[in-house]
Amino acid sequence: MATPNPLLLSLISLFSLSHLAFSSKLTLPLTLLATHSSSSDPIQTLSLLSSASLSRAHHLKRPKHSNSSTTKVPLYPRSFGAYSISLSFGTPPQTSTFVMDTGSSLVWFPCTSRYTCSNCVFPNIDPTHIPTFIPKRSSTSRIVGCKNPKCAWIFGPEINTKCPNSSQACPTYLIQYGSGATAGVLLSESLDLPNKTVPDFVVGCSFLSIRQPAGIAGFGRGPESLPVQMGLSKFSHCLVSRRFDDTPVSSDLVLYSGSTSDDSGGVSYTPFQKNPGASNSAYREYYYLALRKVVVGKKHVKIPYKYLVPGADDNGGTIVDSGSTFTFMERPVFEAVAQAFAAQMVKYTRAKDIENRTGLKPCFDISKEKTVDFPELVFQFKGGAKMALPLNNYFALVTTGGVVCLTIVTDGVAGPSVASSGPAIILGSFQQQNFYVEYDLAHDRFGFRKQSCKK
Repeated sequence: MATPNPLLLSLISLFSLSHLAFSSKLTLPLTLLATHSSSSDPIQTLSLLSSASLSRAHHLKRPKHSNSSTTKVPLYPRSFGAYSISLSFGTPPQTSTFVMDTGSSLVWFPCTSRYTCSNCVFPNIDPTHIPTFIPKRSSTSRIVGCKNPKCAWIFGPEINTKCPNSSQACPTYLIQYGSGATAGVLLSESLDLPNKTVPDFVVGCSFLSIRQPAGIAGFGRGPESLPVQMGLSKFSHCLVSRRFDDTPVSSDLVLYSGSTSDDSGGVSYTPFQKNPGASNSAYREYYYLALRKVVVGKKHVKIPYKYLVPGADDNGGTIVDSGSTFTFMERPVFEAVAQAFAAQMVKYTRAKDIENRTGLKPCFDISKEKTVDFPELVFQFKGGAKMALPLNNYFALVTTGGVVCLTIVTDGVAGPSVASSGPAIILGSFQQQNFYVEYDLAHDRFGFRKQSCKK
């Protein structure tokens, strides 16, 4: 659980709140969510995404908190780099927008008529008219009690010793994300899906947030996450290209429960790794992968072992995170990868001015080139699975004049330094565009295959 954010604490004092077993496949639309100032300047846009990716990495590395059928949910792309879904809670149902996030576990929505979002200056967002869930309009809405075992999902088992009586509500939660925060209380509610209703679902009723114009749907490994509460055997998604940002174009987020087939056609699998968590329990919420090699062109990049596997201090290793935009690498890893690209693209002119403006590197001016040879980027995982990225997933055209930049970030380049603790590599959503991605929870493995995600 996050330590209190000073601004959040100063604002929260102004507010108070006084008022299953099944087998299914659910599919929801998944889209990108706009949460940064719109700009027609690609340099500014990439700079914002780089900074946001680093802020996210800082949070993930040093978090301060704690028979088969399916359901499909539309997944929509938004211009700040994340993807959103719509979920309905309550009786009768009230629909809210959520950012899908595999790097956290709590599901929460903007809540009550008094909801306030500070610093929510985003395109197409009026912070005074953000849709909110109204508990008093739902006959199934209940505040989670302090002695309810589900309260301990957020606050730990010791919370029971701090409850003076059984009638006391579970304490207010405070959660810090990469560039924002939220605060609220836990509700027990009914989750209404296209062909299934999930009763007694624990969801956060946030009445105050900082830079969070939409809710968060936590898909991490914590007990409060959507996959765990629904008892999913797996979930999968396919992230549409960023060129469809803020359009009606969507792909599917598919939720599976019950038994599933051992393999999906053409999917490469790698096992999830044992989570560290001795120094920080939040690391237990992440999906760790065993990245073995990074290949740039024909060069196997030399990466020290300590960055590939979590050590006794919990540092190192690779996680996959839908809430991060650009992939993050610890500086020694990033420098080795960047140098491999620079060495193989030495005949192209470096665009140092663009590197300084965006925080991305290396960047190359290819405006006068008739053809350009880009080295392939491949991530090789335990078990032999190889993720060969499409060019658009790791190089972006930054200017109309013909400058391209590598879309991987490290600390101290595109923003503030990131503490060298926690996961060393964070596989972001930009690198997952146009891949079918599967979180096979029943078989404890991660799967992927390249495909077009536009329906």
